[in-house]
Amino acid sequence: MLSEYSRVQKIAKDTIEFIKTEIKPGMLLSQVRSLCEDKMLELGADSFWYWDVGAFVFSGDETTVSVSGKEYSTSDRTIGSDDIVTIDLSPQIGDTWGDHARTVIIENGCVVKSVGEIGNSEWREGLMMEKKLHDKMTEIVNPDMTFEDLYYQMNEYIKDEGYINLDFMGNLGHSIVRRKDDRIYIEKGNRSKLGDVDYFTFEPHISVAGSKFGYKREDIYYFENGVIKKL
Repeated sequence: MLSEYSRVQKIAKDTIEFIKTEIKPGMLLSQVRSLCEDKMLELGADSFWYWDVGAFVFSGDETTVSVSGKEYSTSDRTIGSDDIVTIDLSPQIGDTWGDHARTVIIENGCVVKSVGEIGNSEWREGLMMEKKLHDKMTEIVNPDMTFEDLYYQMNEYIKDEGYINLDFMGNLGHSIVRRKDDRIYIEKGNRSKLGDVDYFTFEPHISVAGSKFGYKREDIYYFENGVIKKL
C-alpha cells in the first residue's frame, strides 16, 4: 500500500515542480489548472478524487478563499508579474489518492525558486510560517495523539505566531481513505487517534488578520514504527 500511495503522491509533487517552470505573467488560472490536470494524467493518474477537480488554483487576494470542492470554479484571473498563487492537487489511481498543495510566488515575471529569495517580506514570512507549522507538527505528534489534540495544539501555535486559520471548517487536514465520505478531520471533537488511520494530511491554510493574502502547504504523513514520516 505504501508504494501505491507514494506513486500517486509523486505524481502530485512532480506536477507542482512542472507547473513552476510553466507559469508566466498573463496566463489564465484556467490554463494553470489545465496544465496541472493534463500533467497528472500524463504521469499516470486516471482521475481526480476531490469532486473531479484535479487542481484548485487561486491567485492574489483569492488565496484567502476557502471553499468546498462542490462549490469551486476557477476564476478568470490572469497571473501578474508579481503574484501569489496557491495550487492544490488531487490525483487518483483507482481508489488511491494523492493530496499535495503549495503556494508559489512570482516576482519580476519569474517563479521564485527559494523561499529565502522572496523579495516581498509578507509573502516570504507567510511561506516560512507554513514550513514552521509542518516542522512543529512533526515534533509533537505520536500515534496515540488524537486528531482533536492536534487541532487544538496547532491552532494555538498558529495564533501565538500571529496568524489565523482560514479553513472554512476550521480543520487542519484529514485522513486519506478510499472514499470521500469516509474521511475524518483534524478538528474539534474528533477523538480518534492519529495512529488509527494509515495516512493523513496536514494542510494549514493561514493568513495574517486583515491581510489580502493566504498561504497553504499540504503533505501526506504516516507513522512507521511510531515515527512520523512524510510521503
